[in-house]
Amino acid sequence: MNEPSGPLPPAFYAATGHSARRRAWADWWVLLHAPYTLWNLSYVAVGATLSPQFDTVRLIATLLAFFLAVGLSAHALDELHDRPLRTSIPSAVLAAVSVVGITGAVALGVAGVYRVGPGLAVFIAVGVALNCGYNLELFHGRLHNDIIFAAAWGAFPVLTAYYAQAETLRPAALVAAAFAFWLSAAQRALSTPARSLRRRVQEVHGTISYIDGHTESVSRSTLLTPLETALKATTWSVVALAVALITYRIMDT
Repeated sequence: MNEPSGPLPPAFYAATGHSARRRAWADWWVLLHAPYTLWNLSYVAVGATLSPQFDTVRLIATLLAFFLAVGLSAHALDELHDRPLRTSIPSAVLAAVSVVGITGAVALGVAGVYRVGPGLAVFIAVGVALNCGYNLELFHGRLHNDIIFAAAWGAFPVLTAYYAQAETLRPAALVAAAFAFWLSAAQRALSTPARSLRRRVQEVHGTISYIDGHTESVSRSTLLTPLETALKATTWSVVALAVALITYRIMDT
């Protein structure tokens, strides 16, 4: 059976539709990048629950701030920059969503400074710089690379959430940040070729020849499936870990 040529839907979680209403819903759903947003928020949970002190209200505020900054603002900025998701959301709406998202995140952070201390302001400033610099590819794209992605989307939420709880950083937070950094690097190594296969590749031709003599045709599906299977499995494993840690800390208090 021949695979269709041309670009596939922009992500494995992209919904398709034909009516105007369903198309609009599908655009907003794929813009949210729900699996990856949950993955990012799971790092927040990991950082917060590792702290010796644990406050549920602070966790909720930190989760909401990262949802606004990453789930909404960062993804809207990315789509506004070069339309990788091919949505029909107007540029003005994307710009408004990005501004509202980052403004809401900063407002929550500023409110948190009064409870956590002035050190939190450093995390707010770094978060805004990473959000805008990475997604808008400022400074000639110098911040748009695999290392910054792993640091910004992996290590940073762990450190921020830990600090928001403990009001300091201890060795456990740094080790957890290293865990999140390398796991995010693995995510990037899987998602980059997966995105290319979905968004840029027209067709794939080739054959795998095995030692025993039999052959197997290569297609986009044979290349894409293991990448996205690993991404899906890792997403849900990290989310399950986050839920387990939150449940443990709440039950322990």
